Amino acid sequence: MRERNEFILADLISIRAEQKPNLDVLTFEHLSLDGGATPDEVRSYADLQRNANCIAAGLVERGMAKGDRFGIMMRNHPEFVEAMIAASITACVFVPIDPRIKGEKLAFMLRDSGCRGVICADYSVAQVCELASDLERLDWVLALETGESGALPLSSFESVESLNHVLAAEVETVAVRDTQLTDPLQIIYTSGTTGDPKGIVGDNQRFGGTGMLGFIFGYQEDERPYTGLSFTHNNAQATALCPALMSAYRAVFSRRFTKSKLWDVCRRYGCTSFSLIGGIATAVYSEPAKADDADNPVRMVVSGGMPAAIWEAFEQRYDVKVFEFYGASDGGGMAYKPVEEGPVGSFGKPMPGIIMKILDDAGNECNPGEVGEICCRPEDGSEASVEYFNNPDASVKKISGGWNRSGDMGRMDNDGWLFFEYRRGGGIRHNGDFINPSFVEKVIAEDDQVDDVFVYGVPAASGAPGEKDVVAAIVVVDPDHFSPGRVFRHCRGGLEANFVPAYLQLVGEIPKTASEKPQERFLLESFVPNGVNVFTQ
Repeated sequence: MRERNEFILADLISIRAEQKPNLDVLTFEHLSLDGGATPDEVRSYADLQRNANCIAAGLVERGMAKGDRFGIMMRNHPEFVEAMIAASITACVFVPIDPRIKGEKLAFMLRDSGCRGVICADYSVAQVCELASDLERLDWVLALETGESGALPLSSFESVESLNHVLAAEVETVAVRDTQLTDPLQIIYTSGTTGDPKGIVGDNQRFGGTGMLGFIFGYQEDERPYTGLSFTHNNAQATALCPALMSAYRAVFSRRFTKSKLWDVCRRYGCTSFSLIGGIATAVYSEPAKADDADNPVRMVVSGGMPAAIWEAFEQRYDVKVFEFYGASDGGGMAYKPVEEGPVGSFGKPMPGIIMKILDDAGNECNPGEVGEICCRPEDGSEASVEYFNNPDASVKKISGGWNRSGDMGRMDNDGWLFFEYRRGGGIRHNGDFINPSFVEKVIAEDDQVDDVFVYGVPAASGAPGEKDVVAAIVVVDPDHFSPGRVFRHCRGGLEANFVPAYLQLVGEIPKTASEKPQERFLLESFVPNGVNVFTQ
């Protein structure tokens, strides 16, 4: 009989189902979805084991062999997690895909990863079926019937089977296939902001190790982490899902992130921590202040990119502490700044076992305070490594001189604290100054007309090489009564003249990735200096 290992997801769930079968380890809340009219979906370890076994049997029935890939394309449903566990049981590889992706990008991801099937939701099945005839390897599609608004009946599609029927079937226990820690478990794709997405191969060792991050974050025994970020992104897996499954933290998830219901969810479920990234933090902070903002059970916000401009104000307003961390999906290491340690604005120092330095283009270490590329490698002197699926050239190019070159620009202070500055090629240089977008976003977010904001740069009208004009893309509460002049006055009162945006770009929503990272390229495509939705001073 094979020896079980808690770093193997299937084994972990099996072990916990014996130890704590009835613990409500995962709660999928519906308060933010429909005001709580629909009952929450709760999963115990026993539930997860039973349902994952049904899906695993379905995979075996469809001829899925060890190492075969399949996509998971849905929002944060419990069935997403159960499909992940089923992949582990069968030694298959799952490919998490944002359900908003469609067209050629979706086709590329399915084709590049060689997915033999897709487990999706009824609201995303049409996107898959539109491509099915062009995907030679796609043999099957299972769709979860959610009944969400806009979802089409499965009878509208040929060869699509119901995941609900698979889950309702009575099946024998599927034996966990022989699996090594170094075997792949998932392929998670980059956002593809600078070209085709690249599939980052994650093995069982890495996924299991992610479950230990709760100890680094400082989670307590009674921790109840919350996230509304998508399971298709590493953040949700790292801050909530994996630590919860490993340490029984009773995590809470939203089907999708809703900033206006964030605190209501935390209060209702007694959540003690939640995860944010920079773009979300600004959006949350832009919500109108309420008298009970600080009346919540949250002890800590696990943040990836808290803007320095709002950091202390955010902590004070909501009576929380910020744990800041930096981690690259493609093996770029991890650094973190524990609560109340180090300077505000820093993302910390590298975790044990990792060396992280700021290097110039020639590979030389930058002086303290000098901006260069954030790079890392193992502390034992070995070379960094990364595996992009089906893309050996990109894997080789990612490593230079043994260092993983992140593409992120940052600096280090005299005490070794690291600071993120901007993504390479993404800095805003205006009239000789580098503009920190977070300061501009903070001021604009405080205008009660504004619901969300993202600041980026466009080529300067002056034509000066390397210069950009500042654009603030904003979502407003009431477009019919919006006063751009008031926003500009607010900016002039709270910002240096060089930081005041040249343009306000009114948008219905700020396009974002599954991890809520604003997608600048779509805003650039729609930006016209004299357009009807663009305002100048």
